[in-house]
Amino acid sequence: MAAARAVTDATAPAAMTAAAAEPEAPAAPPEVGSVEIHEGDNLEVVRGLPDESFTLIYLDPPFNTGRVQERALETARSRHPSRSSEAIVRRGFHGREYVRIRGDLRAYDDRFDDYWGFLEPRLLEAWRLLADDGTLYLHLDYREAHYAKVLLDALVGRERFLNELIWAYDYGAKTRKRWPTKHDTILVYVKNPQCYWFDSDAVDREPYMAPGLVTPEKAERGKLPTDVWWHTIVPTTGREKTGYPTQKPEGILRRVVQASSRPGDRVLDFFAGSGTTGAVASALGRHAVLVDHNPEAVAVMRDRLPHARVFAQPTEPGHPSHP
Repeated sequence: MAAARAVTDATAPAAMTAAAAEPEAPAAPPEVGSVEIHEGDNLEVVRGLPDESFTLIYLDPPFNTGRVQERALETARSRHPSRSSEAIVRRGFHGREYVRIRGDLRAYDDRFDDYWGFLEPRLLEAWRLLADDGTLYLHLDYREAHYAKVLLDALVGRERFLNELIWAYDYGAKTRKRWPTKHDTILVYVKNPQCYWFDSDAVDREPYMAPGLVTPEKAERGKLPTDVWWHTIVPTTGREKTGYPTQKPEGILRRVVQASSRPGDRVLDFFAGSGTTGAVASALGRHAVLVDHNPEAVAVMRDRLPHARVFAQPTEPGHPSHP
């Protein structure tokens, strides 16, 4: 990040002088960050959160199966007809261009249009909640990532696109009829391209693929990950495993949290699932807000994060819950 690097450069001479004077003490481990778990409709919950209050937002929405997302969309529209996503878009961002592009995609693939209708109001809320130096990570599967990239570019501005991350893994059955699909895509957008927070020095490093081609010092330290992350899925045995079907590995979230937030910052995940974002953020000294409508997910998070405060959303008569 430009801002983080500028701070580092500006303080470099003083830091080097201090290091020469005496050995640097090992960094103290961060204090455990707080965690809030909200059980309820994520769109309803996040609408009650204050503007620009999160440095990092990570979203891992359900993949496009059609029926679940469609029901959630109907609920959102019927509860707030005056705040339809199309009206919000036309009042700001790239209005006319966005409406045209979405219309083109609707004509091409109405299944994605249903899915995007579910995601769009939630992404607009996420953008509202993102601080000026904040970063949004949107985790999708390969079938939807390209459509979502085009629409997000039009929705918030192509200049705010930072990265396409590929999480590659090698597990499970493999077809012999095409190249086996073994990756997810994470789209990364920043609220302000001039001052977003990105700290590459804080990220866990990985081994060089050819350590003999670099100095022993570099080989020992490891290299900064690129935009392709080779990382196993959550092992079927081990301390991480919660049994929740869509659980993501802590190593993936650790990189995200380390790079795009600082100790004391607030992190939001409103498709929280098993609570991996909260577990990692809290361990790194960040304050996490997690939202999920599924009671099973909330039960898993309660067990995993015993220090968390849990809030239940009141259920109104006639308001259907998500499946």
